[in-house]
Amino acid sequence: MTDSTLASGASAQAKRGQWSSRLAFILAATGSAVGLGNVWKFPYITGENGGGAFVLVYLVCIAIIGIPIMMAEVLIGRSGRHNPIASMRLMAERNRRSPWWRISAFIGVIAAFVILSFYSVIGGWAASYVGHAALGDFTGQDADTVGKIFGDLLASPSKLLLWHSVFMALVILVVSQGLKAGLERAVNILMPALFVLLLVAVGYATTTGHFGEAVSFLFTPNFAALTTDAVLIALGHAFFTLSLGMAIMMAYGSYLGRDVSIGRTAVTVSIMDTGVALLAGLAIFPVVFANNLEAGAGPGLIFQTLPLAFGQMPLGGLFGTLFFILLVFAAWTSAISLLEPVVEWAEEKLVIGRGGSAILVGLACWLLGIASILSLNEWSDVAPLAMFERFEGKTIFDLLDYFTANVLLPLSGLLTAVFVGWFVARETLAQDMSLTRGALSLWLFLLRFVTPIAVVIVFVYNLMA
Repeated sequence: MTDSTLASGASAQAKRGQWSSRLAFILAATGSAVGLGNVWKFPYITGENGGGAFVLVYLVCIAIIGIPIMMAEVLIGRSGRHNPIASMRLMAERNRRSPWWRISAFIGVIAAFVILSFYSVIGGWAASYVGHAALGDFTGQDADTVGKIFGDLLASPSKLLLWHSVFMALVILVVSQGLKAGLERAVNILMPALFVLLLVAVGYATTTGHFGEAVSFLFTPNFAALTTDAVLIALGHAFFTLSLGMAIMMAYGSYLGRDVSIGRTAVTVSIMDTGVALLAGLAIFPVVFANNLEAGAGPGLIFQTLPLAFGQMPLGGLFGTLFFILLVFAAWTSAISLLEPVVEWAEEKLVIGRGGSAILVGLACWLLGIASILSLNEWSDVAPLAMFERFEGKTIFDLLDYFTANVLLPLSGLLTAVFVGWFVARETLAQDMSLTRGALSLWLFLLRFVTPIAVVIVFVYNLMA
């Protein structure tokens, strides 16, 4: 590498700035990982697939997929000190590899942009429900009335557009302020608040009389329920839950100081993410079981089952409001991280600065989100790929979700694992990672052999499902 390139890299690092502490990075990375899936998916799949036995398998999957790829993505970002695509290119050039390896980060950036377009719509649902809960709209209502509130929301393009716009504006506001005044300040406020709200929700759940039932549902090992499908579900969720394959950890890693241990930080984020998901289960299921309701997965659990339960319980209006604020915080921190890698790229490519880049990218994402809004009502019968049997009946919303989750994210993660594991010099990794010889060898073994095979299994399983 030339002296001018090195000087340019040093200048970019100085201009870019760094997280003020390891804790700030951990909070940001955990905020990215802790999203809506932690609340409505992980607790359910744990209970349905063996409880404590599933948790053990899931933790193993985190160790062989999640942590190795997260370490690789953070390493690329910290080494490059640029947007994810440029960082990947620089890492390839430093190791005398083809700059075309940057396609991995490019796929991740595209995935983040597309996911945010419909994630913002769902975040808008959560924001609208804060008002419903606070105004007592669920109090004393039956299932039909509560279901109608959700149905009316989905059927109204104007309501969805309003809340989609509000949520996206909040995301743009944070990202436009940059690292210190935007990202770091937001996670330093939102993440502690989320943890406090979650603990309050768990405390409330202990008063329902069904807390023990929820603990048993989530943690009692049932190895008979641990089928092959359950293991594959654990593999898939271990990959998706840590925001891998979206270039997010590359973007956040570009602000990380070289004195911070990437390995210890990745382990900490993984533990915190899993802990939040399990606490969410302890907050949700006692309320569900206390009202003899169905513990179904997906949006129905959050936007129909729980509002019905809160409406029948003492102080349900108050704790329902707190719960949906918690949900908004979880969605907000994840959405911020989805916008960041795209804005980093735009900021370095365009001449409109950080604020202009955030507004431009956010507006484009907002526009794409309108297609998802309309697919829930006016375009609900529009299935662009209906000529293929697999995609018959899938709306634009469904297709965006399907292709990002089942194609783009696994592909980006797989390419990153293969590149770092096989095409980055071991000496470079030893210097940048600051791992013991044994830890480095274990990480490389996982990254070269175990992780790629596991990601391919997830890739094939999801496509065949």
